[in-house]
Amino acid sequence: MANFSKSNVPQFSVEVYQNAFLPEGGREVNAIVTVTSTGGGTTGGIPLADSAPSSPASPAYGAGPGAAVVLMVDCSGSMDYPPTKMRNARDATAAAIDTLREGTRFAVVAGTHVAKDVYPGNGLLAVADARTKAQAKNALRGLSAGGGTAIGTWLRLADRLLGTADPGIRHGILLTDGRNEHEAPEDLRAALDSCAGRFTCDARGVGTDWEVKEVTAVAAALLGTADIVADPSGLAADFTRMMENAMGKEVADVALRLWTPVGVEIRFVKQVAPTVADLTGRRTEAGPRAGDYPTGSWGDESRDYHVCVLVPEAGIGQEMLAARVSLILPDPSGAGAPQTLSQGLVRAVWTDDMVASTSINPQVAHYTGQAELAQVIQQGLDARKSGDFDGATAKLGRAVQLASASGNQDTAKLLSKVVDVVDAATGTVRLKAKVAEADEMTLETRSTKTVRVKK
Repeated sequence: MANFSKSNVPQFSVEVYQNAFLPEGGREVNAIVTVTSTGGGTTGGIPLADSAPSSPASPAYGAGPGAAVVLMVDCSGSMDYPPTKMRNARDATAAAIDTLREGTRFAVVAGTHVAKDVYPGNGLLAVADARTKAQAKNALRGLSAGGGTAIGTWLRLADRLLGTADPGIRHGILLTDGRNEHEAPEDLRAALDSCAGRFTCDARGVGTDWEVKEVTAVAAALLGTADIVADPSGLAADFTRMMENAMGKEVADVALRLWTPVGVEIRFVKQVAPTVADLTGRRTEAGPRAGDYPTGSWGDESRDYHVCVLVPEAGIGQEMLAARVSLILPDPSGAGAPQTLSQGLVRAVWTDDMVASTSINPQVAHYTGQAELAQVIQQGLDARKSGDFDGATAKLGRAVQLASASGNQDTAKLLSKVVDVVDAATGTVRLKAKVAEADEMTLETRSTKTVRVKK
């Protein structure tokens, strides 16, 4: 295991958990890769000395290292029903602005069927200090509800704004209360494809009139988090937590590089903690038999990834390197070679010891169950919506069983609001006759959240 250390950059480590033993003829190798970053400090990657100077008469603008954040606030007509929703959105955005660290580049976008940068309002980013924060919060008072919803246009404007500076961390926070009805689904998909890899984004749905799959798609494509804030009064606390998390990021664009020998096939690469996210289709080629999978921005944190490969058949007693997993940080200038932050090895050993070859590694077993849990919740809710109540009962019953077995108490509590649990151990449940829309949407939105395996 190798580590990388540099001033103001966290140390990264890689640990591989697997059962390397295969029976004769065995080909599938599974490993859980735990990535941990520590010791990055508390500046959020913002070198304060590099903050651009500002004149007393105008907002501060600048480009350079550090962090940049764009807050996208839904200002469509539905935000006026009830009127407190718009007020809570303004208050939440103000709370997030208060949480910005000095020197952070930032902007506020009002989103309707078009997007408008309402602060600083000139197509650039402001630099956070006491004065610009006060100006931004004053600009929020002018936000009012009216118009439609076209989330793709909000994201494209955020991308243009973030592109005016050259920060180490680019991040967006997006709030919506409605469905994306004023642009075609393919337009939103194209916007997400265009923005992927350029900035990360946390997405929130407020109330219960928005589409879960749209909000979670934004977070998945842009490597952020998605959640529901059913009661608008909770927005300020949620926005503050999101911004604190964004300010805690120290390094961006870390990639999980997977190198495999000749003859090895990659089945999948998934993040499995703290949430399930399939990265298999996000691969970009990185040289002979190597590919990079994006992981986004990092602060002091730990995440788990499930790597599954197929190796060629081999005889008893043979051993091979099935994959080499590396953490890669690109050179910020684009001119130099990327840096290897840490590495781990996935092995395959063929044995005639049946006990060794049939034993499932506890980490692999745990996260295989967590990935299935996320899948069956989605399938169960989709079946319930389509009127397939038998199918919904079977899938959600399996979800209850998996949540109980893995100790995922948060998901178990959410499931108990949708089904009556008769026996958690066997997954015996009954669908509730009446389910609050907020409870169903909360379960769907948070279905991919996992619990760490007890090591």
